[in-house]
Amino acid sequence: MATGPLPLSRGAEAKRARMPLRAPPPEGARPGMSTHQGRLRRELSRDSPQLRRGRWIPRWPPRPARVRGDLCLVPYPWLLLLRGAGQTSKMQIHCPPMMRWPPCSRTLLGVCTLLSLALLGHILLHDLEVVPRELRGFSQDEIHQACQPGASSPECRGSPRAAPTQCDLPPNSRFDCAPDKGITQQQCEARGCCYVPAEWPPDAQMGQPWCFFPTSYPSYRLENLTSTETGYTATLTRAVPTFFPKDIMTLKLDVLMETESRLHFTIKDPANRRYEVPLETLRVSSQAPFTLYSVEFSEEPFGVVVRRKLDGRVLLNTTVAPLFFADQFLQLSTSLPSHYITGLAEHLGSLMLSTNWTKITLWNRDIAPEPNVNLYGSHPFYLVLEDGGLAHGVFLLNSNAMDVVLQPSPALSWRSTGGILDVYIFLGPEPKSVVQQYLDVVGYPFMPPYWGLGFHLCRWGYSTSAITRQVVENMTRAYFPLDVQWNDLDYMDARRDFTFNKDHFGDFPAMVQELHQGGRRYIMIVDPAISSSGPAGTYRPYDEGLRRGVFITNETGQPLIGQVWPGLTAFPDFTNPEALDWWQDMVTEFHAQVPFDGMWIDMNEPSNFVRGSVDGCPDNSLENPPYLPGVVGGTLRAATICASSHQFLSTHYDLHNLYGLTEALASHRALVKARGTRPFVISRSTFAGHGRYSGHWTGDVWSNWEQLSYSVPETLLFNLLGVPLVGADICGFLGNTSEELCVRWTQLGAFYPFMRNHNALISQPQEPYRFSETAQQAMRKAFTLRYVLLPYLYTLFHGAHVRGETVARPLFLEFPEDPSTWTVDRQLLWGEALLITPVLEAEKVEVTGYFPQGTWYDLQTVPMEAFGSLPPPAPLTSVIHSKGQWVTLSAPLDTINVHLRAGHIIPMQGPALTTTESRKQPMALAVALTASGEAQGELFWDDGESLGVLDGGDYTQLIFLAKNNTFVNKLVHMSSEGASLQLRNVTVLGVATAPQQVLCNSVPVSNFTFNPDTETLAIPVSLTMGEQFVINWS
Repeated sequence: MATGPLPLSRGAEAKRARMPLRAPPPEGARPGMSTHQGRLRRELSRDSPQLRRGRWIPRWPPRPARVRGDLCLVPYPWLLLLRGAGQTSKMQIHCPPMMRWPPCSRTLLGVCTLLSLALLGHILLHDLEVVPRELRGFSQDEIHQACQPGASSPECRGSPRAAPTQCDLPPNSRFDCAPDKGITQQQCEARGCCYVPAEWPPDAQMGQPWCFFPTSYPSYRLENLTSTETGYTATLTRAVPTFFPKDIMTLKLDVLMETESRLHFTIKDPANRRYEVPLETLRVSSQAPFTLYSVEFSEEPFGVVVRRKLDGRVLLNTTVAPLFFADQFLQLSTSLPSHYITGLAEHLGSLMLSTNWTKITLWNRDIAPEPNVNLYGSHPFYLVLEDGGLAHGVFLLNSNAMDVVLQPSPALSWRSTGGILDVYIFLGPEPKSVVQQYLDVVGYPFMPPYWGLGFHLCRWGYSTSAITRQVVENMTRAYFPLDVQWNDLDYMDARRDFTFNKDHFGDFPAMVQELHQGGRRYIMIVDPAISSSGPAGTYRPYDEGLRRGVFITNETGQPLIGQVWPGLTAFPDFTNPEALDWWQDMVTEFHAQVPFDGMWIDMNEPSNFVRGSVDGCPDNSLENPPYLPGVVGGTLRAATICASSHQFLSTHYDLHNLYGLTEALASHRALVKARGTRPFVISRSTFAGHGRYSGHWTGDVWSNWEQLSYSVPETLLFNLLGVPLVGADICGFLGNTSEELCVRWTQLGAFYPFMRNHNALISQPQEPYRFSETAQQAMRKAFTLRYVLLPYLYTLFHGAHVRGETVARPLFLEFPEDPSTWTVDRQLLWGEALLITPVLEAEKVEVTGYFPQGTWYDLQTVPMEAFGSLPPPAPLTSVIHSKGQWVTLSAPLDTINVHLRAGHIIPMQGPALTTTESRKQPMALAVALTASGEAQGELFWDDGESLGVLDGGDYTQLIFLAKNNTFVNKLVHMSSEGASLQLRNVTVLGVATAPQQVLCNSVPVSNFTFNPDTETLAIPVSLTMGEQFVINWS
């Protein structure tokens, strides 16, 4: 398979690709379950609710009962049957107390055995058969024939053949020996593994394995460990093959101690070049002189143990389960030092993952978000919170389809279908540093244009340019800010990229120019699939792409043809350098017709309305791998193209999860060429490092309260992954919103880093001006907060771009030593300073949020009426002095609670209907003092869209400091951009005593005001931000 570094420098009118692209499962089935499994579950549930875990064929004859103390310990299989007959959950039958262990009464044994047989007979007469999870999908004949003489399955012919030993493992520490398929007890033991039945909790997706590895299971042996300039190297050898085909028996281990906080190791095939993720990463030439970690090696079985030197805590221990490295199955397991783990996107759910037998599947898929399914993106990185506020992270640089399994011991197993094991461990030591260290490897986020942080409006169904214009006019008349107008497929000619409908959008270029004249921008959807059905010479993108060989090909070398919105389509191969140039040419040529400002790249998992291709897919090991992760649809080609199709760097089997990333790179690059200014790209499909080129919206979410709530952890998660420009479709995309839901979603959406309202063709309109005046007023208040805070938000993005910081962040990132913050995912922070506590439930006028230790000022106490916007507030609690506690806040429909943290200063600016106008407004500063009277803050400012401003020095950066009743600014860097910004108001929060005098640059300020109830000092000034000033009060 070829490898090499890549310069990572939506057929029904109901838009079915934005709906789940899979047939509804059989009644009783769960997501990811095969049709047969769903049918079996349904049949069994009709028999007995207690036996839904499966069916059981009991061993004959039964093992004898044993007596210990006053308990008669009946063999485990029979206990399951007793439970099915209505026994209690305890696996015990009480026996006469005079019996003690070890003496065993044969009479008693007989009684216990006869009791078991009687109960078994009763159960069998009622047609109850119980089969373990491993036998789901097997007929009784198949079970009986398994491993009979002449059988040829892997379990019945190769090593290991030794009877399993050392099976007395705690249930939560058992690692699955049948990850690939359901197997019988005989087959399990033929694998050299242990077989102990176990019950699963009701409705569990998975549970402890029945077939699991003994501690003696053969693994690799470490040989020839040698020191190198960067760390260590060694050979790993396996003497006994596993039950997967094509084991690689000899491996090379390289351990690189790259920095004091970053350890990197790879496990590869030294004899054959295998696919590696074509992501440019850091390289070092020497070992770090000092490290926060120590590395230990287990010789046999091979394993790597990484400890934190500070406390000796084991962060990684791969000796807990055998290493697998076959051609199409790689498994690496490790213990975890804590149950608090996050990451492993993209999934819908809580920020913290459950370690109670959870499987996360990474294989990018077009599907409306729901829990427990593989979604649009793959990010094989996790972060673990440890006792004492410490944290570490692990990144597996592998883009193949994979499962990640979490279990309660706690432990984690990576199961990939190809590539190599390329592992990074980040030592932190605090979670904020872990994120930065991860981004050191995958890349810091791009700096968005300032206008990209304003409000975006879209829907599928703006069917003409006239309708689109009217929407913009309606927003203006209703006095709602709008920075970027979008169009969905409606603008296209026959839904083909780089075209527009001359009937409905005949004046399309003029419409975009009008938006520009009004200080607004324009973005349209671009799907990757290129129409292939027109006659030659009628559609330039396809004709030129065919000529230049840029499309993914099938086994015959011809472009693979699928079906997407335009009908038959080919798929560009963005790993091909020629495709990058072709895409750039198509973007540039279309931009010459329609001067759009950014690109919305959708359907780029890539999505396909047929499985694989219109011609099907070959029958080979890439299409039918020996291990299939838990993908929706039960096959890798479900809703996408053939895994075996060919791309420039490798097969789609290897590169599928990179498709959205590579298209984002190509689009970012093309926009730079076409516009010459900072690019703006929003993508659905993502992979590690995506934030370097694009933002992300969370896909086709439903208009309901659950999805509103889930959008908070989703936003936080992508910030941890280095994709800070993220948000959900405000008011939801699928289904119809309600007024209350849309108001609450708009309030939260005002604090998404990426703020867009978007909905589907068949949904009711949900533009802000569609609702009652009461609702509109509540929404305007949220919009005003957003636009007032844009200078602070832009400064946060600068920190993300140059320092690898987060924009929206979970509370634990700032307060890792407070365990109460670890699971909070219904609130979010903007940077260090602002805590947002949204209402996420219907019919609520109060909300409870967690406030970490410190002082928190209600942002409503800042007199924003100075901007001519919000009315003076009357909050119930202007300040919260928290010891680390939950606080219930008043939250009427027009209110989202935002609190400013003591010790911080935030820049603000007067709002307007566009950022073009708001950037001209005067500024204000909110200074939140600590008990000791201190605070600090920052402002970054440039022209908001030029490239290379940092290198060229065309920016202004200011630091603000407050201490000892004095407030000053420090000029870190000055340029013409930002130097003339006018400062008109400074509000100081936390002034305990009424000042007698306020001076600004030694000149008395006579019209300052002080509110003793809120301890707020408002100082009107007339200053230039680019000149040093001193304000003090006494």
